[in-house]
Amino acid sequence: MLAKTVTESFATMIHGVTSTNLTETVIQRSKRMILDTLGVGLLGTTTEVFQKMLHYSKIYSADMTSTVWGTSNVRLPPLYASFVNGVAVHSMDFDDTWHPATHPSGAVLPTLIALAESLPGKQKPSGLDLLLAFNVGIEVQGRLMRFSKEASNIPKRFHPPAVVGTMGSAAASAKFLSLNQSQCREALSIAASYSGAPMANAATPSKPLHIGNAGRHGLEASYLAFFGLEGNRRILDLESGFGAFYNDYDPQSLPLSTTWLLEEQDVAFKRFPAHLGMHWVADAASAVRRQIVKDNEVLTVDNIKNIELKIPDAKYVNRPFPSSEHEARHSFQFNACTALLDGAVSVQSFADYNISRPNLTQLLAKTETIHPSDNKPNFEKLYCEVRVTMQNGETFSERCDTFYGHWRKPLSKEDLEKKFTSNASTVLLRDGVEGILGAVDRLEDVVDCSVLSIFLKMKK
Repeated sequence: MLAKTVTESFATMIHGVTSTNLTETVIQRSKRMILDTLGVGLLGTTTEVFQKMLHYSKIYSADMTSTVWGTSNVRLPPLYASFVNGVAVHSMDFDDTWHPATHPSGAVLPTLIALAESLPGKQKPSGLDLLLAFNVGIEVQGRLMRFSKEASNIPKRFHPPAVVGTMGSAAASAKFLSLNQSQCREALSIAASYSGAPMANAATPSKPLHIGNAGRHGLEASYLAFFGLEGNRRILDLESGFGAFYNDYDPQSLPLSTTWLLEEQDVAFKRFPAHLGMHWVADAASAVRRQIVKDNEVLTVDNIKNIELKIPDAKYVNRPFPSSEHEARHSFQFNACTALLDGAVSVQSFADYNISRPNLTQLLAKTETIHPSDNKPNFEKLYCEVRVTMQNGETFSERCDTFYGHWRKPLSKEDLEKKFTSNASTVLLRDGVEGILGAVDRLEDVVDCSVLSIFLKMKK
């Protein structure tokens, strides 16, 4: 029998899909996403915004608790463990990015790990259960974003993880909790009432809350659906429902036998902690630097007359003089000039002492931006071109169409594991780092996926 509404079709898929529907490509890609998310989340536990959210969340207590990543003895109710760990994942803007534009994993994985640890012993989910629920959460996000053409571009009004991420978390946790089909539908409806956060808070310490809240609220929506709360049964069908977030909403029913979107569209993994667009401009600027000086030579700022950046017109990442790490992570100008000075952008690039360097400020003052009409603010189509004119009239330019880490040029398994190890080693003992690497590598064969939490609390 065909589902009568779009909302019902989503509920049918969430309830009915099984691990036999997972393909090898989807399993392998989602394990890469899980490993990367755990690594950036562990590194994120060192940030100020994480510490503030952890301090706040400690006012809540419950008999049922879950691990706070990167801590040896701090536990919180699952809702708040999901929240603070989600904040950690996005605290440095180091998490994965998909197309249409969103950060898919951070809203889902912390929720599932918190939930897995809190379930009774006889109900402990396996690694395959985790992979299935994770992919349900990813799939729902991707399908919802394809209901709007404007969602394909860099967002202007709502931060996507706070919109589709909340729905993905609800879908994933509903699957993990084995809710029936009606409860899956209600979880989506309730989650929609929690969705949305404005783009004005991008490049501020509040942006990571969008991911943390998406995970927490999605889980809460599933709990409430389990206890019988109801919402609009056509929430995904209506312009006044989920359509309120888009100007061109066109919902489509979801067939149970559909191909996974992750099979068709891989994610991008970042090499340094900044908005995805910064990776194009950093690679172009690094290539220009190699034309001007040798690897070990210092770039003489006084020899540069001006710097021209051809970038897409996206206002929230056009920041000529960023004054904080969060603004710097969302500044084409900062990342281009940093790559010119240092040859690359790294975790340390966003430390206060690097942001305030006089020679960097000098370069920023020489930088201008151009927005060519063919350079669309779309992660599938954009490019960045850097042109440097020297005082003697010489010019050097490079263009980046696809950076290393983009889905068209994915990170190798070795480089992804190096990124994870570097991030996780900042807070975990070697046994914890190696334990996570091993568990994720064979996740589909792990009997109890809550073993991940054992490794996540092996703090140095």
